[in-house]
Amino acid sequence: MTPPLDLSRRQFMTAASVAAAAALLAGCAPGTNPASNAQTLQFWHLLSGGDGVTMSSLLDQVNAAQDAYKIRPTVLAWGTPYYTKLAMAGAGGRAPDVAIMHATRVNGWAPGGLLDDWDLDRLAELGVDESTFPTPIWEKGFVGDRLFSVALDAHPFVLMFNTDVCDAAGVLDSKGALKETSSPEEFLDQLRTVGGATEGHALSYGYLGDGAQMWRLFYGLYAQHGLAMELPVGGKAVIDKDAAVESLLFMQSLLDGEIAAAQNDYGSAIAEFATGKSGMLMTGVWELRTMQNAGIPFDATMIPTLYGTPAVYADSHSFVLPHQANANPVNRDLTYRFVADMLKGSFGWAEAGHIPAFLPVTSSPEYAELVPQAHYAEAADHVVYDPTAWFTGSGSNFQGEFGAAVQGVLLSGDDPAAAIDRFESRVNTLLAQPNPADPEGTWKP
Repeated sequence: MTPPLDLSRRQFMTAASVAAAAALLAGCAPGTNPASNAQTLQFWHLLSGGDGVTMSSLLDQVNAAQDAYKIRPTVLAWGTPYYTKLAMAGAGGRAPDVAIMHATRVNGWAPGGLLDDWDLDRLAELGVDESTFPTPIWEKGFVGDRLFSVALDAHPFVLMFNTDVCDAAGVLDSKGALKETSSPEEFLDQLRTVGGATEGHALSYGYLGDGAQMWRLFYGLYAQHGLAMELPVGGKAVIDKDAAVESLLFMQSLLDGEIAAAQNDYGSAIAEFATGKSGMLMTGVWELRTMQNAGIPFDATMIPTLYGTPAVYADSHSFVLPHQANANPVNRDLTYRFVADMLKGSFGWAEAGHIPAFLPVTSSPEYAELVPQAHYAEAADHVVYDPTAWFTGSGSNFQGEFGAAVQGVLLSGDDPAAAIDRFESRVNTLLAQPNPADPEGTWKP
């Protein structure tokens, strides 16, 4: 049953404002032909390319494994189209049964009533609770004391390395793993050694014009200082300037033209490593398929802990319940079953490179045989997400603002302290603005 469209002016403005402020996710897929005795569940997601193919396979599996429901997926283009449609659907109460969002974007949506929260008891009945997730991933799903997202995965920023090059350089241990480094100086020395065994650079790292790439490495290094940025609503950003400057200076030291190219965009860095012209690559786990298809010998691990505290930047693809004005109780219950089925069947998602959030999958003997996935699985225990604010998260203007503030430091040796000041000033301007989903600041979790 389709609920009536009952869209108040406030709801409409909320949805329109959130859609305009967001910059998120993705794409369009064919519907299934449900069996006569199966309820059709509408599922919107943002996954295209290789991830889209993998998601389609997982959906085929859950559809074939039972006859209570059939999933009809809709995939929308990455970015504004996805979030515009999702926001308007939620505000009008005519949303799909379930959708995918990045976990880092949920905090900005919950106040406007665009998402419904999950029933913890019903999830627990299906074997999904805090004991089946790494603590930081489970906790990220909460806004206040209510669970608004259930993570399918973590997709961290990691270090891939060419095993042939690194073996020739003598930086692998007896098990073939990269030798541990625990300080910036040790890692830089290791990189210089690797550089001597390549025809190109020791490290590939693309950042030009890509605020997200700059932010992923920076915030992981910043968090290794045992710190997290605090962005209080209506207040001022709390940023440890010494740690921020130190992190930027280290990034600058990588881009000396010898360790890594001083001017490299994302695509060029991927191509450099994929063609065997560099020894290491800093990238997301979503590039696993790219390197497998390239046929190079490689492995992957967490970016070394250089400042004392293990931390790795990541985000999560998460299941959310877009608000429905008159949710069908049968469909809503089946949606819980669908999410539990997807979590329990997420081994295929692991094969694509993502770390499944559901611990029974990553603790299985089959997962231990996945290489290199099993070699960076520990990252799930040390993930750090964007600092919480309505304007942060994957694909957000926040990451672009960071890139605009600091690119000169990496590209031409600008003063990192001045760059952090510019970034902090811009963040404070954003903090002074109300969340478009809760312009009066009245929502309480």
